[in-house]
Amino acid sequence: MSKLKNITPGKKTDTIFVDVWSDIVCPFCYIGKRNLENALEESGLTEFVKVVWHSFELAPDAQTNSGATIYEELGKRKGWSTEQSLQIHKQMEQRAKESGLDYDFDQTVPANSFKAHRLLHLAKNRNVQNEVKENLLKGYFTDGKNIDDEEYLIETGREAGLVDDEVRNALQSDTIEKEVREDIENARKLGIQGVPFFILNQKYALSGAQPVEVFVQALEKVKEEMGIQSLNSDDTAFCGPDGNC
Repeated sequence: MSKLKNITPGKKTDTIFVDVWSDIVCPFCYIGKRNLENALEESGLTEFVKVVWHSFELAPDAQTNSGATIYEELGKRKGWSTEQSLQIHKQMEQRAKESGLDYDFDQTVPANSFKAHRLLHLAKNRNVQNEVKENLLKGYFTDGKNIDDEEYLIETGREAGLVDDEVRNALQSDTIEKEVREDIENARKLGIQGVPFFILNQKYALSGAQPVEVFVQALEKVKEEMGIQSLNSDDTAFCGPDGNC
């Protein structure tokens, strides 16, 4: 865990803020999300933590291709043979199982993620961001959904309680697009070169899909600094922009 020197700490509150830069098409980002959630549960700090998901594009130029496999598309991008790509993805599926996730790359639809980031920003404004984030990741890595398809995004928003027309507007909104691009620019200013990237209370940074115990240690450190009494205490009954992961 590194301490950020170029961020001004926010006002003192009883809430631990966790800002996460990630991309929906990043396999380590889903693993990192689940490991963070498991750490929150283990540490008893779930009720004290506010997670905000920020946008990051691993492959801004990626083209959505529902007729291709992820093995083919990423193989082309990385210079892998189909056999190499298949082997690497199967290893990632096993890695995901260790965090309780069920990846099925046979079903994954290669897609550009920008529209999905638009939906996430609308979801943030409506306080349903974490639910939408989970559904998008599951849709991409497990259910074979096309995260660049507007009807799928509208359906995902609807499941979280968003109004269809509101989602349609967000997918075209200049204001929402600006918010997404500001997230991406802020990542550049912070020197973030790979995701997932976690910042705790604008002070400590964790890069990559860290194990649960590392998240617990980081959360406990922040908790001690803030004087928070966790709920389970005795006193209360790296994917980079080039696609490397």
